[in-house]
Amino acid sequence: MNQVENYPIGTPGQKWTEKENIQWFAAQTVQRSYQDEVLEKISALKEDFDVQQYGALSLDESRYPLYVIKTKNWQDNKKTVLVTGGVHGYETSGVQGALRFAQTQASKYAEHFNVVVAPCISPWGYETVNRWNCKALDPNRSFYQHSPAEESAAIMKYVAELQTDIFVHIDLHETTDTDNSTFRPALCARDAIEEKEWQIPDGFYLVADSVKPVADFQKAIIDAVEEITHIAPADESGKLIGVPLEQPGVINYAARDLGLCMGLTNATYLTTTEVYPDSPKVDDENCILAQVAAITGGLDYILKSE
Repeated sequence: MNQVENYPIGTPGQKWTEKENIQWFAAQTVQRSYQDEVLEKISALKEDFDVQQYGALSLDESRYPLYVIKTKNWQDNKKTVLVTGGVHGYETSGVQGALRFAQTQASKYAEHFNVVVAPCISPWGYETVNRWNCKALDPNRSFYQHSPAEESAAIMKYVAELQTDIFVHIDLHETTDTDNSTFRPALCARDAIEEKEWQIPDGFYLVADSVKPVADFQKAIIDAVEEITHIAPADESGKLIGVPLEQPGVINYAARDLGLCMGLTNATYLTTTEVYPDSPKVDDENCILAQVAAITGGLDYILKSE
């Protein structure tokens, strides 16, 4: 039997309706605390940063407020850097890496940049360890006008209201074993499609924008991260997640066409990180440090080259 026939929700060959979406939502459980693991860390940064609430999830506005962390002394003559994490809530090091960068590194770059960190764009997804939001929508396929995903719409509105050009955007993600075991089967069932499983890359890699690949910037990030963790090799067909390598550790996606967070601005420098937390070669701390190294490696490259 194929993945769709095995999936416990829906009818094979039929796309989900609101009924199946509700069934899926009812099956989800809270597995960790957004309050304890994210909000408390954000609150601790209020003395050194401008912490601003930009929205809240309608599911429970008091439980799921949305925050950004901004460097103080915002100056219009500085370039602006945007770091986003937790677009997919289950990708833990994206959230914790964004927070760690704010805690340990962001102030060092404030002399040169305005820095904005949105560490957990999808807090319900974080708590329930989900790729989708509570309406069975993928926020990282929903960055377009009139987005149906409120997580995506909220950060898009906030960035637009900054009224500044984003110069650098680094979006922090993970590729996990559950991509094949959990999330792709759910996608096949929801959309009544057949998709082949791909080999999960063992190591860190980047997804650049095929329209604006900025190859040297990507290489600088790979070089920086390689000092912390291993870079994913291509599979036997020379690909990562089904996409040909652009250069070692880097593939390209059409960011705007796919509605990816990476494409939400007109940034000159942009990338999506992909950490592999299920490798036996890493632990949680190593994954967080890899995300931080990706950000600082990219910013250091820009400071040297611009």
